Amino acid sequence: MRPHDAARALLAENGAGRRATGLTALVLVLLRQAAARTTEDARGELLADLLTGARSDPVALLTRGHRLGIDLAVPRAVLVALSEHLPRRRLAAAAAPHADLAGVHADHVVLLVRASHPGESAARLAAILTSTVDTPVTVGAAGPVSGVDALARTHAEAERCARALSALGRAGQGGGRSDLGFVGLLLGEHTPEDLESYVHATLGPVLEYDERRGTELLRTLEAYFSAGANLTRAKDLLHVHVNTVVQRLERIGSLLGSGWQEQERALEIQLALRLFGLTSA
Repeated sequence: MRPHDAARALLAENGAGRRATGLTALVLVLLRQAAARTTEDARGELLADLLTGARSDPVALLTRGHRLGIDLAVPRAVLVALSEHLPRRRLAAAAAPHADLAGVHADHVVLLVRASHPGESAARLAAILTSTVDTPVTVGAAGPVSGVDALARTHAEAERCARALSALGRAGQGGGRSDLGFVGLLLGEHTPEDLESYVHATLGPVLEYDERRGTELLRTLEAYFSAGANLTRAKDLLHVHVNTVVQRLERIGSLLGSGWQEQERALEIQLALRLFGLTSA
């Protein structure tokens, strides 16, 4: 073989080798990605089954957890992360490195973490995620609990805490029931149905009037108390004339009855307004 023919043959062989090496590398990358997706799907399915009770066999759930490197017998807190301006899957991806198990469930992100003080862990995670994704992330916490039976109940409490924080204007913060003051006590002692009943018993006529007439009496009531019963500040909050505030308050008085501005009754109404924010959320 002439020298230049040998050179061409060698170049062709090297080129084929490089193509084969590149193809092998690509196949390995695709296989790794497929394996990662399979694992992610398995973790998501496990989390969903834990939270919904879809699989009633605790032993089977524990076994699935072990396959994924998660000991579900170890006590864990449940954290629920909410963000108004961020897609849930992106929030779940940002939260995953901070949890033993994380995923999207219903309309929020759920994390299982090892934490003896869930409220503190929620506050830290809220700060980290808010900084990471550059938008407020609110985190509610509950637990810790061990085993699989208590996780669904604990998740429900964590979700209520997260929504309570949002309703109280504390978006971007985190905490558990003990961090929510009187709201936390109410969450612990009463069901959501109990709280809704109290709201409607206290504010029912105003809510019904707004619904029938398309008015803003409830919003006026909130502004009135937020302004410390100061009409000028209330009209600024509502962006209406002071006479409009007066007229709306007169209508509210006719609906709630005399004495609604007296101290004890006013406290009940303000509590109902706060609870309405929670139950409607």
